Amino acid sequence: MMRTLIAATTTLLLALTTLCVSTASADWNIVHVVRPGETLASIAQHYYGQARRESVLVSENGLNSQGGSPIVVGLRLDIPAVAFHRVQEGETWSVLAKLYYGEASRAYAIIEANAGAPGDHPDPGAELLIPYPVRHVVGQTDTLRSIAKLYYDDEDATAPIRRFNTIKRNRIQRGQILLVPLPDLKLTDKGKAAAHAQAQAALNGGDIRDKQAAIAAELPVLREHVRRGRFAEAVAMANRLLGQGDLTGNQMVTIHRELGTAYVALGSEPLAIAAFLQALAQQPDLELDTARTSPKVLAQFQRAREQFQKEREAAAQREAQRSPEPLVDGGAPKPR
Repeated sequence: MMRTLIAATTTLLLALTTLCVSTASADWNIVHVVRPGETLASIAQHYYGQARRESVLVSENGLNSQGGSPIVVGLRLDIPAVAFHRVQEGETWSVLAKLYYGEASRAYAIIEANAGAPGDHPDPGAELLIPYPVRHVVGQTDTLRSIAKLYYDDEDATAPIRRFNTIKRNRIQRGQILLVPLPDLKLTDKGKAAAHAQAQAALNGGDIRDKQAAIAAELPVLREHVRRGRFAEAVAMANRLLGQGDLTGNQMVTIHRELGTAYVALGSEPLAIAAFLQALAQQPDLELDTARTSPKVLAQFQRAREQFQKEREAAAQREAQRSPEPLVDGGAPKPR
């Protein structure tokens, strides 16, 4: 009895672990923001190497397939693709079908895509291709044969659609949602690069946010160093925080302001002015609290402000003095 209980508990824990690991790989889509000059066909060609796969983009993004499926610059499109799953110990075809498709009966789609045998378990450690189930809303004139032609380029290939959706007869209704499994919806090298860049950006974004949160938690300590006269500690801490990079604008203003104050106290006026200039570059209207700031700090800050204003005025004058390029041939810029 105890052995049976232990075995059952182990199986349950294995299943839960498998579910957690597998779910992490079930992220089907990446996002593409439409750029000038792009069409659904060109986007499909970029990601899939097949312009005809624009039908997938139409279906997945709820676009109107009539009239050439117009899109506008800035529109965010989901770019679906097949998934890849690394088999964990104890997983079965039915478990994977339930995980990815919601129904164990759809296991055959994964089996066929990977040339597996229905009665065998997938090999642990093997990487399986998981066909993408495109969502198709049945239109007024749709038939199973026309849908098969649209997605499989073969009007006789209705069997996968019928089986995946448990359709016993050929009759389908307008508005009905059909799932069409596509095992060949793979990304091109360019598509993979875009997906990788997007995933990396998301990862870096999370890392940057964590870093900024950690820096925000240290700023009160920096201010306390300055307030209590621990100026050497303040300088070391401020430069360490600045060296981490990826700071927000407000964080840079705070750090450079405290750093400038510490430098004044240490008698390093040029460094103080440089720090204040950096703060003003982030926040040109920055002011110091005259009631709580020493006259020496205020004086150096004022010098930095005057220098900052002169540099801005000089830059504006240089910009104004830039002569426009001579025009030729009815307004075209003269080639250099």
